[in-house]
Amino acid sequence: MANITLSIPDELHAKMKQISDVRWSEVARKAIEQRVNDLEEMNRIASKSKLTQKDVDEISEKIKRSASIRYHESCNRH
Repeated sequence: MANITLSIPDELHAKMKQISDVRWSEVARKAIEQRVNDLEEMNRIASKSKLTQKDVDEISEKIKRSASIRYHESCNRH
């Protein structure tokens, strides 16, 4: 099995040291594995897509606009 070096903020390291019963290398391994699997799945789906970059950009803008409108509406209700 290969080894990697991982840098984390000192504050996070201190918190991790307080929780001694967790195998942090296993937590990191599983998180990395899940992320790789997610990216592979996204690439598999994207490779079958007939959307152009222009289509993706237009959909992205519509989603952003919709989310912004919903956010502002929810702020105005409170």
